[in-house]
Amino acid sequence: MKIAVGSDEKTVLTDFVVEELKKRGHTVVLFGPLKGEAMGWPDVGEKIGLDVSNRRADQGVLFCWTGTGVTIAANKVRGVRAALCWDAETAKGARMWDDANVLAMSLRSTSTAIAKEILDSWFATSAATTGIDAELIERAKALDTKHLQSTAK
Repeated sequence: MKIAVGSDEKTVLTDFVVEELKKRGHTVVLFGPLKGEAMGWPDVGEKIGLDVSNRRADQGVLFCWTGTGVTIAANKVRGVRAALCWDAETAKGARMWDDANVLAMSLRSTSTAIAKEILDSWFATSAATTGIDAELIERAKALDTKHLQSTAK
């Protein structure tokens, strides 16, 4: 699987996750400081979002201090369902019930051990394909086009 990975800063956690993804056999494409480029969280969130939305990457992984900024930025891109995950159960639910395609983590509060558990759960879980959960996923995806003309500031 091709995974786009970005952060607004390079840390022990980001390096660990990049290496962990490679060990699992994924092709990793880096953005922002992980690639040696200065980039703020809105920009890195958008870059990863666009790679996933335009199918240049199968999924994305994002980081910022809290994880919320990159999540918000990525979710502005059509087709992106970014989820801020702080543990394995959150990652499992994000994949199963929301068909999340971008994983976000907090640089501040995620240890490498927890990140490994999150990755284990994220990649072991698929989106629901039947029943109410699958219906809810489709309804969420429909929101991409429903509010294109929103006037929110």
